[in-house]
Amino acid sequence: MTLLQITSLLIVLAGAFGAINYLFLKLPSAIGILVVSLLASLSVLGLDLLWPALGMADTARSVVLGIDFSDALLEGMLGLLLFAGALHVKLADLRAQWPVVVLMATLGVGLSTVVVGFGFSWVTGMPLMIALVFGSLISPTDPVAVMGVLREANLRKSLETKIAGESLFNDGVGYVVYLVLVAIAFPAIAGHGAGHGADPNGNVYQDAAMLFLQEAVGGAVLGIVLGWLVFRVMRQIDDYSLEVLLTLGLAFGGYELAVFLHVSAPIMAVCSGLLIGDIGAKHGMSEETRKYVDAFWKLIDEILNAVLFLLIGFEVFAVAFDMQVVTAGAFAIVLALFARLVAVAVPVMLLSPWRAFGPGVIPIMTWGGLKGGISVALALALPDSEWKPMILTATFMVVIFSIIVQGLTVAKLANKVGREPDLV
Repeated sequence: MTLLQITSLLIVLAGAFGAINYLFLKLPSAIGILVVSLLASLSVLGLDLLWPALGMADTARSVVLGIDFSDALLEGMLGLLLFAGALHVKLADLRAQWPVVVLMATLGVGLSTVVVGFGFSWVTGMPLMIALVFGSLISPTDPVAVMGVLREANLRKSLETKIAGESLFNDGVGYVVYLVLVAIAFPAIAGHGAGHGADPNGNVYQDAAMLFLQEAVGGAVLGIVLGWLVFRVMRQIDDYSLEVLLTLGLAFGGYELAVFLHVSAPIMAVCSGLLIGDIGAKHGMSEETRKYVDAFWKLIDEILNAVLFLLIGFEVFAVAFDMQVVTAGAFAIVLALFARLVAVAVPVMLLSPWRAFGPGVIPIMTWGGLKGGISVALALALPDSEWKPMILTATFMVVIFSIIVQGLTVAKLANKVGREPDLV
């Protein structure tokens, strides 16, 4: 299928499944599309079991595998989604919560990676370095999934800023950690056989540290510089259509430039989006322009959300299901939740002597730390190895549980344990 045919098919199906959800299931839009997509995929697999001669599953699998989910998200949609999400997080709100956001996006991701890595290695027998790669790709919360839930949850402002800010930054940090661990783990496997990676030498770790600094710091600097340049241009213009086009060019062009320069494109998108959404909106846009920019990026966000969640449901055709792998996936769900609890509780306890936290911060942020398409894309992007099918299936199960079960219940949890007045 051509790119135009694939795009047309996805948009048609996203619209159709969205209508089915709106008329019958009445779930939050993105989650509803995921549920309908998943049910449709499982129905095709079920029909194929009953009537193998139809070959429906093989046809659907060839179409799904023909869509490079990893490239479509990491090289296409992700920059736009992160930019759109960052536009609506104000720097003043983020400054008030920066110690929590920074600790959870750095220390939290590191702790979660270690907890998941050691736990998954112990249960499955997977080499530790490979299990740590799995920990790195499953640890970050997905800003796309989180932002979609926040619209429905009606959380208090400080808690919403913590969750949104952390999800935007830990996504970029987690991606860099993933790249570093893949660089360490898979060359060792290639040299010593799958499952028997020897300890890398000091040069590998030094290169990994330099890669982390280059990706994280370089992405932040590039995002701030590009965002500032676009803001300075927008101050000289009062044409809402042109200014919307400039923000679109920043999101697209900045992301591709970051990829070309080998710095973190997700961190670039977040930093430039924060600058344009706050300083740019206040000092570089008229009231009419702000209205059109907000409406345009909200629409982009909603459409790409729908397509992304549709694709997640279809990825069931790309995973392997047998009893051993499904059991590992079920354990991965529990392990990911425990690791998320550690990633939230440790930073909160470290900051408790200096900051007062509102009620229910730990349970709400633990349960509201949703995983999403980024984790699936990173799992699909792994080099081929004997452990990749298990990692992909476990990732898919964690993501589906996270979006459907946690996503549909986090608002009720927030209303139950987080109702007292805001303290921070």
